[in-house]
Amino acid sequence: MTLIRASMATAISDRSKVLNGLETLVIGAAGGLLFLWAELPGGLISGAMAAVAIAALMGRPLAVPPVLTQSVLLLLGISLGSLMSQQLLQHMSSYPLTIGLLALATFCSTFGSSLYLQRVHGWDQTSAFLAGSPGALSQITILAAEKGADVAAIAVVQTMRVIILTAALPLVLALTGVTHGAPPALPTSVASPLGLAALVAGSIGVSLLLRWVKFPASWMFGAMLASSLLHGSGLVDGGLPPWIRNVALVGIGALIGTRFARMKTSTLLSHVNAGLGSFAIAILISAVFVAVIGFTTHVRLSDVVVAFAPGAMDAMLALALHIDPIFVGAHHLSRFLFVTISTPGIIHLFGRPQDDVDD
Repeated sequence: MTLIRASMATAISDRSKVLNGLETLVIGAAGGLLFLWAELPGGLISGAMAAVAIAALMGRPLAVPPVLTQSVLLLLGISLGSLMSQQLLQHMSSYPLTIGLLALATFCSTFGSSLYLQRVHGWDQTSAFLAGSPGALSQITILAAEKGADVAAIAVVQTMRVIILTAALPLVLALTGVTHGAPPALPTSVASPLGLAALVAGSIGVSLLLRWVKFPASWMFGAMLASSLLHGSGLVDGGLPPWIRNVALVGIGALIGTRFARMKTSTLLSHVNAGLGSFAIAILISAVFVAVIGFTTHVRLSDVVVAFAPGAMDAMLALALHIDPIFVGAHHLSRFLFVTISTPGIIHLFGRPQDDVDD
């Protein structure tokens, strides 16, 4: 009898997760289509994110199941890799310079945001440094729990950064006109069934390999690498059907929106000023570096802006479908690695001593 009850409870739980996932996708698709109909920049991503975030804050138990999350990231990686061409590699010589400046910008942004949180909002050093770190939210959350930091406050600040970037950056790029340069054309032809099978199989294989070696964002970057190699070598011609790309964009937006699913409205409101202020500091610091690169190199300004956006890697790479995915991908991966590797050391040197946490 106990086993029967346990199996029934598991079945009900699994069914509930499936229904929550379907509800999340339906709400995200509705928001994406609404934004697309209104011709808003980044329509599918921004619309899906906004709709899911609003529904989550209203109390809906929204979530994207892990398998679906991995599938969406895989499709995004394949789409990015299908843009591989010699033209997209023309800025490769400038990568060492711009990645070096990105590391410096990340360091300055983290310290600038954390200093603001400490001086203006009275945060402790550990929580402030973790909240000021641009990206790698999963690693930051784990580290915050280990160090006894304010996990809820950090989650609010980090989530607000992602939401604002995803919603605002496409609009800013469109209004300022910096996207008027000729973007790489999305593949107009759909790969053959054999080509699509090769893309999916190769992407899954490389992603699993990267996951085995604990490479960050393995599903997305593994698929991007496999797709790039297959397209760059000429073994596969054409990309994913447009409707599949659109599903992936809606999925990314919905995934970002679900970050509000377990967040109380009171918690969000209590830290909204800290989130907005620290984001403003990070943007101002990043803007200085973007301006320096814009005036001293031949890299397109839209590529630099998206590459130096402090966080929201998934959304920024999705936006890169319309600019230079190789340049943007290399920089966001570099920032992700820099944050993941350096943050524990920074917390050890400048954060609250562990003795204080244990008291």
